[in-house]
Amino acid sequence: MSRPRVALESTVISHGLPYPENVKVARALEQCVRDAGAEPVTIAILDGRVLYGLSDEQLERLAREGTAAAKLNLSNLASGIASGRAGSTTVAATMFLAQREGIRVFATGGIGGVHRGVETSFDISADMTALSQHQVAVVSAGAKAILDLPKTVEMLETLGVPMYGWQTNEFPSFYRRESGLKVDARFDEVPAMAKAINQHWAMGLRAGVLVCNPIAKEHELKEPLYSQALNAALAEAAMQKIGGRELTPFLLARMEKLTAGESVFSNVKLLENNARLAARLAVALEG
Repeated sequence: MSRPRVALESTVISHGLPYPENVKVARALEQCVRDAGAEPVTIAILDGRVLYGLSDEQLERLAREGTAAAKLNLSNLASGIASGRAGSTTVAATMFLAQREGIRVFATGGIGGVHRGVETSFDISADMTALSQHQVAVVSAGAKAILDLPKTVEMLETLGVPMYGWQTNEFPSFYRRESGLKVDARFDEVPAMAKAINQHWAMGLRAGVLVCNPIAKEHELKEPLYSQALNAALAEAAMQKIGGRELTPFLLARMEKLTAGESVFSNVKLLENNARLAARLAVALEG
């Protein structure tokens, strides 16, 4: 009998970590899913084909490609596939492809959202649109801390995307457990959350569900290191006039440098935490 499946994105492999650390983390995430009773499905593009699950050879190839692989969002997914190049899928592209394959749960690190200074840049991640259109439960540690979190939460509400907190009342802020912002509902048991998600879709609501899983307390970035690094990274991006698709990777790279690698440690730990919860949720949704 086949096990419930959990989608995993591939951008973390190509753009999130250097080789060979990216291979190690990708395999660890897949093992976290297996250990919790589900089947991991890492989604990527190779040789003009969408791959639902990577062999060891394919994973190694994508990892070695690194940032030379195309970072595929909804706007460039089709052209990326047609090009025949190696490509990794962002949150939005992974959600679309997961629903297409009938996979209902997806584990990631943190979603994209509304960027700071949106009033002048109009920079809003395609993850927002994808969450409003694809019936996939996305398990994440909230949204990336570099974003305007209040506006991101407001937009999710406007788009009709439920924000369910896993053993929390607050919307997590990626490296930190709290943000001062509230989720729509709190769940302390996986079956109860699965029931609410199934009810959401049974009613005909087409939006996905954002499952907010805060990073473990022992793994979060401590204050004031978190605030100092974040403010410095944002200031550098503004000074260098970096925006668009280049902004998020720049800020995450600067966070790594400014925290002496502690942000990467936190990132990996929250990814593992999300993979485990996603697997438990996938099992409960089919129970």
